[in-house]
Amino acid sequence: MRWLAGLPLLIAAPAAAQTIPIEPAHVVATFPHDTGAFTEGLLWHDGSLYEATGEPGRSSIRKVDLATGKVLQKVAIPAPTFGEGIVIWKNQIISLTWKQQTGWRWDLKTFRKIGEFHYPGEGWAMTSDGSHILMSDGTDQIRVLDPATMKELRRITVTADGKPLDMINELEWVDGEILANVWMTNVIARIDPKTGHVTGWIDLSALTAEINPANPDDVPNGIAWDAKGHRLFVTGKEWPKLFEIAWPPK
Repeated sequence: MRWLAGLPLLIAAPAAAQTIPIEPAHVVATFPHDTGAFTEGLLWHDGSLYEATGEPGRSSIRKVDLATGKVLQKVAIPAPTFGEGIVIWKNQIISLTWKQQTGWRWDLKTFRKIGEFHYPGEGWAMTSDGSHILMSDGTDQIRVLDPATMKELRRITVTADGKPLDMINELEWVDGEILANVWMTNVIARIDPKTGHVTGWIDLSALTAEINPANPDDVPNGIAWDAKGHRLFVTGKEWPKLFEIAWPPK
């Protein structure tokens, strides 16, 4: 069995190995999801889903209708770029790339590219706490960025049971805490942004089992929060379904 910072890959940890509470996801509703979407980022804004997809030649940023899964608007990220996560800040979509150390700003209404920025290391995902952009890079670090310049201000070191939690992927800010997919696992980490401590796990094992992906890379990734409707959505890479799950977990 392979372990990632105290969690076995794609298998729920034995109860004896965990001091952090782990709760199963409770499905409230199910919606269609494009199986061609290698999901890297997911968010909810003004009544629609916005999704970023990866893989060279398949990377895109798209606006999606929740009920039907239909793509309403889309901009392609040309190969060989591997597109990563997105965040909306004011009237812009901000996007990352995996290894190119380059990000872009897009007009929210037209999806027209309007700016570019650069950063060291890899880019994985983003969210916002309302004042800053939070960015993951595949390590145990969450970078806190200035939205105006995308310059790094500080970092949050994420730990679980006192150990660094690596492979932090898609992020979402929900009611004052950070939710994060952990790559190649079935769990979402609930992170205290002040301390970086994981305070709980949301177990998506039943959802993955329902999807039963044939491709081992088609893992859970994608968290979107509808603050007005108090709805939490999750999906995975190339999954045929997007799930609304109860928040907070029961």
